[in-house]
Amino acid sequence: MEVRELSLQETYAPNGRCFGCGPANPNGLHIRSYVGADGVIVADWKPKLEHEAFEGYVNGGIIGVLFDCHSNWAATYHLMKKRGLQSPPGTVTAEYCVNHLSPTPSTNTLHLLSRIVEISDNKAVVETTLEASGKITAKFKGTFVAVREGHPAYGRWR
Repeated sequence: MEVRELSLQETYAPNGRCFGCGPANPNGLHIRSYVGADGVIVADWKPKLEHEAFEGYVNGGIIGVLFDCHSNWAATYHLMKKRGLQSPPGTVTAEYCVNHLSPTPSTNTLHLLSRIVEISDNKAVVETTLEASGKITAKFKGTFVAVREGHPAYGRWR
């Protein structure tokens, strides 16, 4: 994927401090998600040695963060579009499940691809795959909800 534009995170949350996707977190993973064809949300991310569980393979917790943050952006982007908003609603993770199909190598750039499988005004269910060298190494399904005023995540993307 050739990057030529600002990511969703840089566009809608440039001061975000989230460990996984916050552009302003100097110690974070800096996941950068983009809108692809047919509304699919994509990201490429390159692990470092500190992201390994053991030599040559990504830690499962890091994989969980990649899935959670990237998929949350897929949900919030599509909720924004569904509602006709100019900025995304604050969303949080309600639940998710990760299925590790094989160890994920840390030597390659990883590719995340998210699709919305269910959406309402306040909830989106997202399915995401993680690929390394064209092989799917993990799958994810998560539910994300838009929060109301008074919730700590309300207005989080501003």
